[in-house]
Amino acid sequence: MKEVKIESTLYVFEDLNELPEDTIKLMQKAIEAREKAYAPYSNFYVGAAILLDNNEIVTGSNQENASYPSGLCAERTAIYYAGAKYPNTKIIRMAITAGSKKNKTTSPIPPCGACRQAIAEYEVKQDTPIEIYFMGETGKVVKSNSLANLLPLVFDKSVL
Repeated sequence: MKEVKIESTLYVFEDLNELPEDTIKLMQKAIEAREKAYAPYSNFYVGAAILLDNNEIVTGSNQENASYPSGLCAERTAIYYAGAKYPNTKIIRMAITAGSKKNKTTSPIPPCGACRQAIAEYEVKQDTPIEIYFMGETGKVVKSNSLANLLPLVFDKSVL
């Protein structure tokens, strides 16, 4: 037996104002999307904004349903829309913000496992890393240079 160590490198910014100007604007689009979320059951609102290599910005927000599994996260709403509308366009960067109507969310909220898998599909498809920035409502912002940092043992088409 041999031990294998897997490490991820993430970058932590103290707040939104430390980010590059273009990334601040992308995160502001994610914040606007968060405000449009439909989350009457969890009261947990998430917004995502995606910058494409054609300079288009696509946004998404979480959409809940009384039948919980039928809802969709903000990240997948945005990424599937980008894939449907711009199928041959690469995703450069994704910004994600989440907040609760019950408690102030100040910790960075990363994508859930299902969203990580969906983002991984596009990262593998385009053979280019997708930068991911995530935050709560306020506070620190975390940057990953690639989805592979968040999901290092990705399940993709190569195993099928």
